[in-house]
Amino acid sequence: MTSEQRRENYSCDITYVTNSELGFDFLRDNLAMGLHYCVIDEVDSILIDEARTPLIISGLAEKPSDRYYKAAKIAAAFERDIHYTVDEKQKNVLLTEQGYEDAEEILEIKICMILGNTKELFLRDVNYIVRGKEVLIVDEFTGRVMASRVEAKEGVPIQNETVTLASISYQNFFLQDESDVVFRATNGKWRAVLVEIARMNKTGRPVLVGTTSVEQSDALSEQLRPNAKPENVEREAEIVAQSGRLGAVTIATNMAGRGTDIILGGNAEFMARLKLREMLMPRVVKPIEGVFVSVKKLPPRKTWKVSESLFPCELSKETVSLAKDAVEMAVKTWGQRTLTELEAEERLSYSCEKGPTRDEVIAKLRDAFKRIVEEYKVYTEEEKKKVVAAGGLHVVGTERHESRRIDNQLRGRSGRQGDPGGSRFFLSLEDNIFRIFGGDRIQGLMRAFRVEDLPIESKMLTKALDEAQRKVENYFFDIRKQLFEYDEVLNSQRDRVYAERRRALVSDSLRSLMVEYAELTMDDILEANIGPDTPRENWELDKLIAKLQQYCYLLNDLTPELLQSKCSSYEDLRIICACEEIVEKQAPGLMKEAERFLILSNIDRLWKEHLQALKFVQQAVGLRGYAQRDPLIEYKLEGYNLFLDMMAQIRRNVIYSVYQFQPMMVKKQEEGDDSQKKEPKGEAADSDANPIGAAQTA
Repeated sequence: MTSEQRRENYSCDITYVTNSELGFDFLRDNLAMGLHYCVIDEVDSILIDEARTPLIISGLAEKPSDRYYKAAKIAAAFERDIHYTVDEKQKNVLLTEQGYEDAEEILEIKICMILGNTKELFLRDVNYIVRGKEVLIVDEFTGRVMASRVEAKEGVPIQNETVTLASISYQNFFLQDESDVVFRATNGKWRAVLVEIARMNKTGRPVLVGTTSVEQSDALSEQLRPNAKPENVEREAEIVAQSGRLGAVTIATNMAGRGTDIILGGNAEFMARLKLREMLMPRVVKPIEGVFVSVKKLPPRKTWKVSESLFPCELSKETVSLAKDAVEMAVKTWGQRTLTELEAEERLSYSCEKGPTRDEVIAKLRDAFKRIVEEYKVYTEEEKKKVVAAGGLHVVGTERHESRRIDNQLRGRSGRQGDPGGSRFFLSLEDNIFRIFGGDRIQGLMRAFRVEDLPIESKMLTKALDEAQRKVENYFFDIRKQLFEYDEVLNSQRDRVYAERRRALVSDSLRSLMVEYAELTMDDILEANIGPDTPRENWELDKLIAKLQQYCYLLNDLTPELLQSKCSSYEDLRIICACEEIVEKQAPGLMKEAERFLILSNIDRLWKEHLQALKFVQQAVGLRGYAQRDPLIEYKLEGYNLFLDMMAQIRRNVIYSVYQFQPMMVKKQEEGDDSQKKEPKGEAADSDANPIGAAQTA
């Protein structure tokens, strides 16, 4: 959507929006400012699982260098535990003394860090996938692909680096289960999973397999049907919705399609909507227009065609004819390919609802939808009886999640609304969660059991696994708590900066703001060059005048004698230069626009630099814990001082630029007109103002 469309939607009584878009709109344009309260769906996922990472808007920084390739080559050549150590819990790689010495010898420079994290902690087809010459990171919460930063490891072209433009955390913005089967080794676990799937499939019982990575999904899908991995992300809901059909085997990566209702025997209404959708959408949706995000590659052509295997039967000729007539009527009334996809989806949703309507087109589409549902239900009801007789949907978990709540959500996909069903988790002592957080008890069990294919049953083992999972939950709770505490520091600063920016954007007159800036800047200049406690006979007026004239070229006539005669005290020196009125007389109306531009551009630039500075401070204060100093307190103190410096720099830059602003009269030849008109043109310095205590000229 364009900014205008977004603003229009946010002005509605009720706005539906994803959590990330809402956060980014807030950071980008402060659009979501008039909302009174929000109703959050999947609140546990948003405020717990995804709350460990703040929302960040980034922009391009300097061009990438070959240092990444050099570092990647060195990282590939180094050996674990000799040149570096890996902390999987903290997801960090540290060089050993030997690693530092060898790296410095190779690079012929003194170094303090090297790229090792991507080699050991970013695994292909687990944390990212490679598609063509692009590296795409896989979201650990949804299994979907995102943009990435792992190019050097895979040897693909390195994209431009990014810098943080804005950031906020989510916190500040808003059973029939069978016992787990545990194996010593991963190989034994996967063999047991395949046996379980095959055993259930023979009886016609549908199986939903939950995995934690694309790599695991691919390994299983070589022997099973297509799964809901990232390449099939648009068909994700379609696939998961049909996972309750007779004999279906579905592999879903990390809760793909969560929220999609799984009905035993198949969801007739869902399938009917898909059928009507593939007939209607190509006829009424207009082609995509506008600027594409990537100029190298056009977006794929949109298609609403669904695999025929997802439908339980072929529709009768009468039903197909009824649906086609309804679509033709919609095209005739709404227009051929005239609607946006969002508008068409909204009308399709309304057409698939129950109840009377006065709209003839919607009524016609509803009749077609009901007829399709009726035909599909004949088959799905029969399938449901067979599925129920087979035991219902069977959920197979292949690894414990970092949170027991997520595991329970996967288990809860079966046995819904009184239907039969079951679930079983197949685990290995080599799974990451137990290997990293299991402790000595898990390691001892691994040494005690030697057979890979033999399942381990032990109360002590179950307690140890639960304890490991609790450790993970506590660990990530601490991360969320720390993120929230650190972000609280930034939150108050962000509110102040955004308020200042809105004030500059919407104010009809910036007079009061400029007077405030000027007074504070003059106070800074006086304090730096004279000081309130300096006796009158010790005033260095030459130094003060040099700085004042540096800020305002219209004060060139100011002399020490003039100040000496008019100012008997320090308070008398707190004058405000009258440059604004003089400029306004030379170019009426121009000053207000110049002030607005200068305020906004300086706030945006210095806020971006401030975020970068805070990022480095947060990384640095962690080391102060070794000196028995609280890193959070240190971060608050340094963050506050940096914020004061930034706000002072904003107003100094603005006042300096305003007072240096020199309107010039230029001639402009208007097209088709021999006469010439004079137009004002402004010039102002856009670099940071010189330090207020310096005496050099501008």
